[in-house]
Amino acid sequence: MKDEQRPARPDTDEEQLHWLALRLLPGLGNRLAMRLVNTIGSATGVFRASPTELESLRVPSHVVRNLAAGTVFEEAAREAEQARQLGASFLTFRDAAYPPLLKEIFDPPLLLYARGAIELLGAPGVAIVGTRRPTQYGKVMAERLASDLAGRGLVITSGLARGIDSAAHRGALQVNGKTIAVLGTGMDVVYPAENKKLFADIAEKGLLLSEFPLGSFPAPQNFPIRNRIISGLSLGVVVVEAAQYSGSLITARLAMEQNREVFGVPGAVTNRYSWGPHVLIKQGAKLVQDWQDVVEELPAETRAGLLSPPGATQKQGETSLFAESLSARERAIYDLLKVDEPVHIDNILDALPQFSSSEVLADLLELEFKNLVRQLPGKNFVKTF
Repeated sequence: MKDEQRPARPDTDEEQLHWLALRLLPGLGNRLAMRLVNTIGSATGVFRASPTELESLRVPSHVVRNLAAGTVFEEAAREAEQARQLGASFLTFRDAAYPPLLKEIFDPPLLLYARGAIELLGAPGVAIVGTRRPTQYGKVMAERLASDLAGRGLVITSGLARGIDSAAHRGALQVNGKTIAVLGTGMDVVYPAENKKLFADIAEKGLLLSEFPLGSFPAPQNFPIRNRIISGLSLGVVVVEAAQYSGSLITARLAMEQNREVFGVPGAVTNRYSWGPHVLIKQGAKLVQDWQDVVEELPAETRAGLLSPPGATQKQGETSLFAESLSARERAIYDLLKVDEPVHIDNILDALPQFSSSEVLADLLELEFKNLVRQLPGKNFVKTF
């Protein structure tokens, strides 16, 4: 039975240890390990399979010997204990908490190390990525976009690198929003060292995520590998500044392959870090000036959820994140519109006979200026957020 057809279930401690042992087994790559689990049925079953059965599944002989030896279990037990002391846990591909969006990608991680709010893996979010050497404009844009989007309930995902990534994480935390940092190192390695405090803040208020074993140093090849997780977790990827051969463009390409939305923040044409976003925009990425440009492209159910979170109540004196102070007439028009279904001007006027057509048109224009309403061709209107 294919894994996607199996019901999600929590792993037993023994089964989880077998998953971890598979991840740590020398010579066994992620893709082969996933194929073996899917074919045999469980991580435990892979270790119990006979050498003949494994060889029939085209497992290299040195991997068969390592599986038969079983010595990797000692390392797995030590790894599990060290992770526990760090406050980290494991999520296997079969775990109910494993992010569903990540299961959709071509090469999902066999196992994830997680430290922090694991529930964020099931929440809608976007990734913000860019160069490690941004301009002041780039840092400000990344931080502002992250703050605006996180303040409206979206999880901000990035890679904890210096530059744009760090600005995105900080922007989310500044408004008490949620953020996920996908590491290119082990969960116990802070890289870059200057982000030690940011690392701790995300562990406390957000989520640290890695597929690399503890102690893994920041090898250059790790970062392109982890980029597929950044894009895979997200509904879309926003590239703020990126040079021609930036790793952020790898993330954007992966996002396209994963059928995610891709966004580009334009910059000065004389700035070499504008090259990446401008090329993406030429290729069809959405040009982003502010947070509305991102949210407009998200699925209707996500936008509706941001507009009216289930069970949300507004505290006394708290201003709505989406509707600025509106007049009674503007509020009546705004409440009539829908996020995912255009409403024609004639239907609006018919539903609000107490207002004249000139009053309604003037208020619709004002709502457009406030970026709360968008006019579509044919005098149709939709609520943006």
